[in-house]
Amino acid sequence: MAVLQSPLPGTFYHKPSPEASAFKSEGDAVAIGDVIGLVEVMKTFIEVKADQAGTFKAYQVADATPVQAGDALAELAG
Repeated sequence: MAVLQSPLPGTFYHKPSPEASAFKSEGDAVAIGDVIGLVEVMKTFIEVKADQAGTFKAYQVADATPVQAGDALAELAG
């Protein structure tokens, strides 16, 4: 099992916009470089990309949640 972490502090979003679906759902394949969410810092959105491949298990924080650098954002199964 792998954990994807926040690269910086901000607000974490599961979706690219409020009307859109989440970037990943349980069971989705994840490749290195896939976007799994966004961190907003001062109205700037930074893509959070997977640094390893696997199967998406779940987000570890709710959508639109404040996070700190290093916080667990999502879990992957190897």
